[in-house]
Amino acid sequence: MRDIFRSRPVLTEQTHRATPFEIFFDLVFIFALTRIIAFMGQPPTFSMMVRGLLLLVLLWFSWAAYTWLGNQARADVGLVRSGTLLAMAATFVAALVIPDAWRTGEGVTDAPLTLVLAYIVLRGVQLSLFYYSAVEDRALRARLRLFAIPITLAWIPLVLGALLGGDTQTLLWAVAFLVDIGGQRAAYTVGGGWRLRSPSHFAERHGLVLIIALGESLISVGTGAGTAVTRGPVLVAALLGLTTTVCLWWLYFEHLGPVVARALSRASGDRRDRIASDSYGLAYLLLIAGIIYLALGVEQVVAHVAHDQPRHFAGEPLSWTSTIALYGGAVLYLAGRPLILWFAVRSAPPPTQLAAVGVALLLLPVGRVLPALAALGLITALLVTLVCYERLAHGARTEATGGTEAGTP
Repeated sequence: MRDIFRSRPVLTEQTHRATPFEIFFDLVFIFALTRIIAFMGQPPTFSMMVRGLLLLVLLWFSWAAYTWLGNQARADVGLVRSGTLLAMAATFVAALVIPDAWRTGEGVTDAPLTLVLAYIVLRGVQLSLFYYSAVEDRALRARLRLFAIPITLAWIPLVLGALLGGDTQTLLWAVAFLVDIGGQRAAYTVGGGWRLRSPSHFAERHGLVLIIALGESLISVGTGAGTAVTRGPVLVAALLGLTTTVCLWWLYFEHLGPVVARALSRASGDRRDRIASDSYGLAYLLLIAGIIYLALGVEQVVAHVAHDQPRHFAGEPLSWTSTIALYGGAVLYLAGRPLILWFAVRSAPPPTQLAAVGVALLLLPVGRVLPALAALGLITALLVTLVCYERLAHGARTEATGGTEAGTP
């Protein structure tokens, strides 16, 4: 009990690493992401996919704020731990109501307003804890007061949107995030950012949440299969979904992840803060969004194959929205890689990374006319081919330089 009321926060050291308590927090966040997939899949439409993206932005920047907090002060000690537990509860409540985030009336709890209030609690607690953790840093507290202006101003259109509902809600929530994110970027330019204390902790937290997101995305396979999971075509679709997940893991963690983490640790001052904010904050969102949309697409493929049996072995062609989710998810993930690399090392990405994005876009209309299982097989084949090429190219580069370029993407 005495630990809860510790008078001062325990600031982190440069060698600080992610704690089990923070990973527990990440699991609640990932649960919310799976609820976004459920929200967009009822059924998938362009409107639902846009709304799902807004929900993802809401959750992502909330999670990122707590990653900065855990980098400033230990998240598993004292008042910071107690506040983070409250934030976990708010995230959990938000996740529970996400499938009804645009529904009001008809016996449904006012889910949009509940979601907004949970979000306000989530961000308000983070700002308060960060201010508390900066007790010995007046400059950081001044920057936090500056950052708090756009964050709190964004709550106004969020609340109004929740009250009005429909397309107006979508528009006002989009405005809210522009105010929040744009205002924070402006505040960063004027007063500087939140100082990064431990590069290893920051890179590790992002790597762990990406792994958990990849693992949780496999839940969508079971969701789409339902009771038909033992059928041959459904098992093939499930294995293809697993293969795409393995490829996404390899395409980040085998080379790109270590390169960016090393660039973060070697940088200092404003340059280090900028890499953390841009590579891991903005560009990393593309990886998470790619995983979410690709998982939605795989879920729709499995559902098509399961539903169309025994009339059509490979399932009917996907709708345009489901095809965009499947191929667009791959495009977002592949586009995030060169962007992350650019922000981290300020050098042109390998041409193959850019070419892969273009090929995935070109294959989208092809996937639209193919049977569902074939469409999934096509995007899986692209990812497998890219992994094999990059593996061979990296091996050849490493051999030619005597191992001095190990880890270079």
